[in-house]
Amino acid sequence: MDRPFETIEEMLATLRPREPVYCIYPGAYRRGARRFLRGFPGRVLYAVKANDHPSVLRLLHEAGVDAFDCASVTEIALVRRHCPAATPFFMTPARLRGAAEEAFHEHGVRHFLVDDPTGLRQLSMEIDPAESVIFARMVARHDSAMMDFSAKFGAAPEAIPGLLSEIAELGAEPALAFNVGSSVTSPEAYERSLALATGQLAGLPFKVRLLDIGGGFPLPYPGFEVPPLEAFFESIAALRDEIPLADGGQLLAEPGRALAAPGLSAVVEVLLRKDDRLYINDGMFGIFWELRFKGHKRYACRVFRNGREHDAEAADFRLFGPTCDGSDALPEPFRLPADIAPGDHIEFGRIGAYSLAGRTRFNGFYSDTVVSITGEEPPGAP
Repeated sequence: MDRPFETIEEMLATLRPREPVYCIYPGAYRRGARRFLRGFPGRVLYAVKANDHPSVLRLLHEAGVDAFDCASVTEIALVRRHCPAATPFFMTPARLRGAAEEAFHEHGVRHFLVDDPTGLRQLSMEIDPAESVIFARMVARHDSAMMDFSAKFGAAPEAIPGLLSEIAELGAEPALAFNVGSSVTSPEAYERSLALATGQLAGLPFKVRLLDIGGGFPLPYPGFEVPPLEAFFESIAALRDEIPLADGGQLLAEPGRALAAPGLSAVVEVLLRKDDRLYINDGMFGIFWELRFKGHKRYACRVFRNGREHDAEAADFRLFGPTCDGSDALPEPFRLPADIAPGDHIEFGRIGAYSLAGRTRFNGFYSDTVVSITGEEPPGAP
């Protein structure tokens, strides 16, 4: 269990940390999950890859998330251990040999995904199709996505009817899935993809019950403004009745960032200052690794001096991580107190997505100190 503190100031005074501290805000996680559950017109599967910390999984499950999008038996086992009443879905078309068999027989998984006939045949040899739901993943693209997931996975739309028919012939329940990409900045991406899915489903001699529209739901960051989640929910809901699903049909979504980001912050220490260059004890091989990719480049932040929040006239600073690698530099300047100095701490808020899960031990820099903050909000909280 993560050690609880009321505030960041209490945590700093008590731990006097030399290494980075990662702070879970339970209230922010619960609110974020409930917002998504209220707004999305279907069932919500949390994408475990975004943040697989056990406390995060439990908080989201306690808030009402009852299903989890997993890409490995390791993730499935993690969900089973910490959220035993939840339903794990094995939603990747490329699995380790024997992984589907282990998931089916040892963990009771009944939902799988393929994107071509070869993968379907391999899957059918490891599970009992008659007891399973098998999703066919369709290519879906839009320029507003910061990352194109269909460059790696997905069958061409015109191949989907045939693939769904093959799934049905095996005795499994066929279902359809797509994933527009990461940090999708326009609701139009889902509108177009749903229209494409509707066209493929309309020509089938049978109706599918489940349509998984993937993740990609964005959140705003400094310098990266996006429409509110509600705009995406409204666009999807407006098209729901046009989709030819079977009676009792349901939309699914696989949010990662939208659920993982709001409730985690990182508290780092300034190690060295050289004019407008700050060297901190975490970096691009640690909690900030996601900033290498297209999308947001900064997080909301606040500074602490001697354990107390510190505010002063601001200036722009370049931030560098602690490793010896020249690429260990955050991509954009941060505006911080002009008198910031070694020994000060910076808290970066809403950093919960694709951060803890992607840290490395490069150069020996790695912290596993995770605490809970129960009495205040993280920087950048709405």
